[in-house]
Amino acid sequence: MNHDNYSDNYIRSILNTVKTIAMVGISPKENRPSYFAFKYLLDRGYRMIPVNPGQTAKPILKQKVYATLSDIPEPVDMVDIFRSSEHVLPIVEESLRLTPRPQVIWMQLTVRDDEAASLAEKVGLKVVMNRCPKIEYGRLSSEISWIGVNSRTLSSKRAQNLGTGLQRMSLGKSDKKDAR
Repeated sequence: MNHDNYSDNYIRSILNTVKTIAMVGISPKENRPSYFAFKYLLDRGYRMIPVNPGQTAKPILKQKVYATLSDIPEPVDMVDIFRSSEHVLPIVEESLRLTPRPQVIWMQLTVRDDEAASLAEKVGLKVVMNRCPKIEYGRLSSEISWIGVNSRTLSSKRAQNLGTGLQRMSLGKSDKKDAR
């Protein structure tokens, strides 16, 4: 897998498949990127589980915070790592000990660990590095275009009007032949 370039269909297939995401390294501070990404994905219908050993005393966005991935009492489809690169390998190793294993390991912007990625891929997990699922969801659903950001997604279709207030668009269906 070329981790410097992911096809839109690869990213779309992940975001269309996962339902439960454990975010490791979430901050309870509203101005932190992890909090904003967590809230965005929660608002899009994903079951979000916060993981931060220093924040277990009170919920984040009404979600119980767990100290470790192993403490989560339900299956997780994706582990979203919001920690610096030097902390990734132990998180991936813990992820691989979960039963059942997650389907995806996702490393946030600026986070990359090729050894951890290789370890996860050897047992059949999909891996994304140096990307943000919030940004990718917004780009692929064209939500990001509403604020004037170039989504690199061309379409002749007008955005669907879903009523008043915040518009939420779907990711669409992935093309299975390119969902590597």
